[in-house]
Amino acid sequence: MITGNKGEWSEIYALLKIVADKKLFAGDADLNKIENLIFPIIKVLRDESDGTYEYSYEDNLVIIKGNSEIFKVPIVEFQQQAVNLLSILKQKTDTTFSIPEVETFVNSFNCYSIKAKYSQKSDIHVVIHDKQIGTTAKLGFSIKSQIGKAATLFNSSQSSNFIYKITGADFSENEIETINNIDTQSKIGDRVRAILEKGANLQFLETEGEVLNGNLILIDSCLPKILSELIVLFNAKNESNLLKLTELLENNNPMNYNNNRGHKFYAYKIKQLLTSCALGMQSTMVWTGKLDATGGYLVVKEYGEVLCYHIYNRNDFEDYLLNNTRLINPSSTRNKFGKIYKEHNELFFKLNIQIRFLK
Repeated sequence: MITGNKGEWSEIYALLKIVADKKLFAGDADLNKIENLIFPIIKVLRDESDGTYEYSYEDNLVIIKGNSEIFKVPIVEFQQQAVNLLSILKQKTDTTFSIPEVETFVNSFNCYSIKAKYSQKSDIHVVIHDKQIGTTAKLGFSIKSQIGKAATLFNSSQSSNFIYKITGADFSENEIETINNIDTQSKIGDRVRAILEKGANLQFLETEGEVLNGNLILIDSCLPKILSELIVLFNAKNESNLLKLTELLENNNPMNYNNNRGHKFYAYKIKQLLTSCALGMQSTMVWTGKLDATGGYLVVKEYGEVLCYHIYNRNDFEDYLLNNTRLINPSSTRNKFGKIYKEHNELFFKLNIQIRFLK
């Protein structure tokens, strides 16, 4: 029996929906459909445990080819099952669950897994026809759902700690203990604000992990410093929306860029970071900058519409990422950050982040 959460079942929904629609609808930065940017689907490819299955079309039938068998299923059945699955997902409140009627349908053409193989970067591949340039392209996608919990774009680890030196003010042992013992719901932000209210500065030194530092420098040599400033702003201003934080960064201009000509230095660089995260950059693995099979996202909206964002349409993809992400503080206990500590009579503080979608 197949069991999964709403996000995992959304992968099956996306498969049923796009096969039934026979086209992909591109989305804009605000998760609206771009009416004049539609990509007809030639075929859909999904990896199963016994190989790759291909979904193509013949009149009103979906032709499904596996390793040795060929299945022919009326398109209307994909349409009906997509509607049925969406209705069930919207009603479910369990953490994980099975949907026997949908499982029976997908099993009929040898689809036995709710998720694509974990070894694959993409959840699904789609071969589309681009009318604008008159050619076909094979696009790889990860599937992100607004039906379940907000998906994560960048996961934290102890390697993604940012290390700061506390300068500009003296702290007694009692003051250090008082700040470190702040245990509110927003304790990391409250500790940062307590440090800054003393007139101190958080001077960025380095990331705890050399791999992350190298990955950030590969994207942009100034990115470690820029991201460190963004993390402080996030905590100091109690603002998590990444678009708003980037605007604050532009106004503060910590890198002292020449803004006289209106260049959006920080927005551009943060977009490059988000795009790299979307395409596979992590804090603990060396990022070469080479695009892997995943080139974008299929976003399953709350009411069932599926929108396409792809590096193929880079501007829309970047705008979507910046407009629809936020920062959160991960577990400070697990990642060992968020307390003032002393080394060689100097004070230091570590911060960390996770990047998630708004919904």
